[in-house]
Amino acid sequence: QVQLVESGGGLVQPGGSLRLSCAASGSIFSINLMAWYRQAPGKQRELVATIASLGNTNYADSVKGRFTISRDNAKNTVYLQMNSLKSEDTAVYYCNVVGSLLRSGLLPFNVWGQGTRVTVSS
Repeated sequence: QVQLVESGGGLVQPGGSLRLSCAASGSIFSINLMAWYRQAPGKQRELVATIASLGNTNYADSVKGRFTISRDNAKNTVYLQMNSLKSEDTAVYYCNVVGSLLRSGLLPFNVWGQGTRVTVSS
């Protein structure tokens, strides 16, 4: 089993910053991909950013230049630094981790965090 614990959401004014964290725990052998998604009220969940095991990153066009995804492999943790926040960034943010478990061999896993709410409002 792999558990994800997210933190860092909250209320921030437009133009402000927040940093989200997502820590994975369990019998993890390796983590291939870590990602952040978000779901705004009344909308579908969308991909925000991804980071691969070697550090390659990808971003949604709407957050390029404002958000930065990073990871600490020693802590199995992924971060999302969000700057210059806009009202349209308001959403519940979910982390997603894909990797392998060590359990009588290697088993793939794909797990989601519980979500952390980000509200951008004056």
